[in-house]
Amino acid sequence: MFSANKYVDSVDFAFLFITAISLALLLLITFLMIYFVFKFNRKKGVKAVNIHGNMTLEIVWTAIPVLLVLPMFYFGWIGYVDGTNAPKDSMLIKAQAQMWKWTFEYPNGLKTDTLYVPQNRPVKVDLNSIDVNHAFFIPAFRLKKDVVPNRTNHVWFNWGSEGSYDIACAEYCGLNHSYMYTKVVVMNETKYADWLKTASDSLNSANSAQ
Repeated sequence: MFSANKYVDSVDFAFLFITAISLALLLLITFLMIYFVFKFNRKKGVKAVNIHGNMTLEIVWTAIPVLLVLPMFYFGWIGYVDGTNAPKDSMLIKAQAQMWKWTFEYPNGLKTDTLYVPQNRPVKVDLNSIDVNHAFFIPAFRLKKDVVPNRTNHVWFNWGSEGSYDIACAEYCGLNHSYMYTKVVVMNETKYADWLKTASDSLNSANSAQ
């Protein structure tokens, strides 16, 4: 099973790979610029001549960027595919975004403003907005997806470590955008089952009392 932990590793590797290539190109281009400034600077008594092109050089500086970009595309693509195709047995949770909060609805109808999920179980989150554009962002999971009105997007994860992780809106959505934070709380199966029963019983009791 492809886990969010492995997804994090794949995203980090792709980021570091692209950064390393970019740094190497920066150093190479900077060195060549300085070298050419001194080698080909204008000298007195020397007449400039036109250069009509070099086919070998044209092929080389076209082929090298292509060979560098292809692995970037490959690592990005495999991460995208793995992070997009949720397993069929995923637990479905609906997330509703609005100015300026999140609401999560579980399969039994329970709603919370904090996302609670079981450990080591695939979870698919359907994303909807009832007002403006938002973005569902869990930095620790390397997950970010646009949440837009009149459309359902989704993300999925299968996280293996218990803990509490930030959820933020990564799309400017108005005056209190910076306060649109909540948490995803990952619990083991037993704790999650206990929490779900307690929260559901409390909701049923509240509804009965009305």
